[in-house]
Amino acid sequence: MTNIGFNWAVTLGDVVRVTLLFYLMPVWSVGLAWWLLGERPTRAALARLAIALVGLALVLQRPGAAWPLPSGAADYLALLGGASFALTNVLLRRWRDTPPPARVLAMFGGGFATATGLALAGLAGASPLAALAAQWSAWLPWALGLTLAFLAGNLALQYGAARLPARVTALIMLAEVVFASASAVLLGAATPTGWTWAGGVLILLAALLSILPGRRAGG
Repeated sequence: MTNIGFNWAVTLGDVVRVTLLFYLMPVWSVGLAWWLLGERPTRAALARLAIALVGLALVLQRPGAAWPLPSGAADYLALLGGASFALTNVLLRRWRDTPPPARVLAMFGGGFATATGLALAGLAGASPLAALAAQWSAWLPWALGLTLAFLAGNLALQYGAARLPARVTALIMLAEVVFASASAVLLGAATPTGWTWAGGVLILLAALLSILPGRRAGG
């Protein structure tokens, strides 16, 4: 549900907004690491969590809306995808002593099941299969290339997430926020509001502050 939910959300909503909501991973990591790994959050971690939640409220705020709540499938998919990514990172660290083939099978098995379910749901009531079959030479090379790229990326995630603290893994992934937001704005694919930028700054600030304990602890 990680990259799958994020990719689907991007096709439905504003790229910058979806990216910021997805990369609330450090927020979910605090609670999940406490629950599954026994890593009790410090006062500093709770302060970062509060900053990120304020940022979340600003990103979700819509003109004319009384409350900052998710609005539409893109918001919910982005939030669910980020929470799933955090859960994946925490579970990889919890089961770091599990044989790598077992972790890979579990991760890709879950991804395949989720992707298949979402694809079937998206095709329900529609009949685009004939058109896709007729144009296979146009999309098949891209599909194969993206498949290999996702495979390489997820194998790298398996290796790194099993050896790094969950908060550090989530922080490293935040580089995508910068690239996705900048490219979306430059290409005219997103129109972020002032609320979105303000919330994004707080979310990124909370995530960046989460690396400080790792430095003091030597990683």
